[in-house]
Amino acid sequence: MAKSEDEKDLKQADIEEETEAKEFADADQTQEEAKDKSEETQAESVEEPAVDPLADLQAALEKKEDELLRAQAEIQNIQSRNAREIQNIRKYDGQKLAEAILPVVDNLERALAVEVGDDDQVAQIHKGVEITLKTLKQALTTNGIQEVGQVGDDFDPNTMQGVQSVPAEGKIKADQVATVLQKGYVLQDRVIRPVMVAVAQ
Repeated sequence: MAKSEDEKDLKQADIEEETEAKEFADADQTQEEAKDKSEETQAESVEEPAVDPLADLQAALEKKEDELLRAQAEIQNIQSRNAREIQNIRKYDGQKLAEAILPVVDNLERALAVEVGDDDQVAQIHKGVEITLKTLKQALTTNGIQEVGQVGDDFDPNTMQGVQSVPAEGKIKADQVATVLQKGYVLQDRVIRPVMVAVAQ
């Protein structure tokens, strides 16, 4: 009977030891889990910094200001371009009309180059042609159209078209205009018809 009691006590002691060991193991596991969770929380706080709403608003404001400045610059460029186009239209207004009139001027000048003789009626016609030519040239000058290129001028490829070469003689030197074959005209700073010349060589 005493032996049975001893065995019972030993068994009870073993159970208590196992229970204590299990409790210690559970406590260690709980501490490890708490430690791991704490480390994860710290890592998350390092990897994901706190968002600053004020900084985001400031960045958005700076972006909008930059877009506004770019839009204003583009508007100014468009206005400047339109102003230049309008200025050019006004500056070169009448070019097509001048180009149509120039052949008439040429024909009138050729008519005046013909000898009149003693016929009074022909002389009156000649006088009328002369007045008409003078009026046309005044109209051209008033609208900014000027004649360019004279005999003795240095050859200028910007306003002249050399159609033949001739030997340099007298006061005419090499690379100068020896003969004007057809008059040239400019409108402001734009050539509307180059002067056709013979160039001395």
